[in-house]
Amino acid sequence: MRYLLAIILPPLAVLFCGKPGQALLNLILCLFGWLPGIIHAIVVVNNHKADKRTDRLIEAIQQGQHR
Repeated sequence: MRYLLAIILPPLAVLFCGKPGQALLNLILCLFGWLPGIIHAIVVVNNHKADKRTDRLIEAIQQGQHR
């Protein structure tokens, strides 16, 4: 869903990832051209998903060590 939003409204997709500073940067990139804004938004959304995946993995490892 965020990837579709990254194509349609890139700054909003970046903002939904919880990165207001990156959203401002993305807005500036969109003013220079829509394509740089889309590319930046896709990278930010992808990094956000990777961070969430890593957090779940770390949490699972920590729970396994406490047993």
